[in-house]
This record gives sequence, structure tokens and C-alpha cells, in this order.
Amino acid sequence: MAAESQTPQVDQVQRSPVNFDAKLSLISEQWSPRVVAEMNDYQFKIVRIEGDFVWHRHDDTDEAFLVLDGTLRIDMRDRSVLVRAGELFVVSKGVEHKPFAQEEVKLLLIEPRGVLNTGNTESERTAPNDVWI
Repeated sequence: MAAESQTPQVDQVQRSPVNFDAKLSLISEQWSPRVVAEMNDYQFKIVRIEGDFVWHRHDDTDEAFLVLDGTLRIDMRDRSVLVRAGELFVVSKGVEHKPFAQEEVKLLLIEPRGVLNTGNTESERTAPNDVWI
């Protein structure tokens, strides 16, 4: 696995374009978001997912899902939405949701620095925060 760090490489992150395919090729594990860029207090995280996640919510922030490859289903208590490659969906703060991918999906997540991937729910899917790739 490629070396990962807690701080960005300035030349790679701030002065060069981020190539999603190249960054995703460095990630082998599922459900482990990796930071590829920051803007103000927001992080841009790429992740590979497949299967079912956990029900959770983010009480203090919205969460944006930009599908790079595949089809993501986001279940909410009152409905589900399909998000396909090239589409963006924002889950509003406080809304309980559960991502699901029948087959592997590659995502870009956009959320404030420090937001746990499982929000208010602690589980085996809770990933370390602020890991750069």
C-alpha cells in the first residue's frame, strides 16, 4: 500500500490537479475515505465502497456524495435515491441515511474537516479521520 500521511504534500495537493483515477488506484480497502484536497475547512475525500453501510447522521453538517464510477443508493428513513456516475447528491444535516452499493462504487465525499464517516454512530465501519493519500 502507498504511504499515507496526516498532512498533505503541498506540491501535490495545492499546486497540481488531483487525478481521481490515480488516487483511487492507491486504495485497496473499502469504506476508508482518504483526503485528496482541502478548501477552507472542507475536505475532498475519495473512497471505494461496496455493500451496506450503517445508519447514521451528521447533526452539524450536510454531506455531499459525488459518484465517480458506479451507482450508489442512499437510503433515508422515508425514501431512497439512486446516484449514478457523474451525479451529485447532498444529504442534509440531521437526516439519517445509509449508503449502499450493489457493486463497487467510487465516490468523492465533500464535508468539513473532522467529520467522521459514520457520523453519530460508532461501528466497525468508522474510519480514521484526516488520512491523506
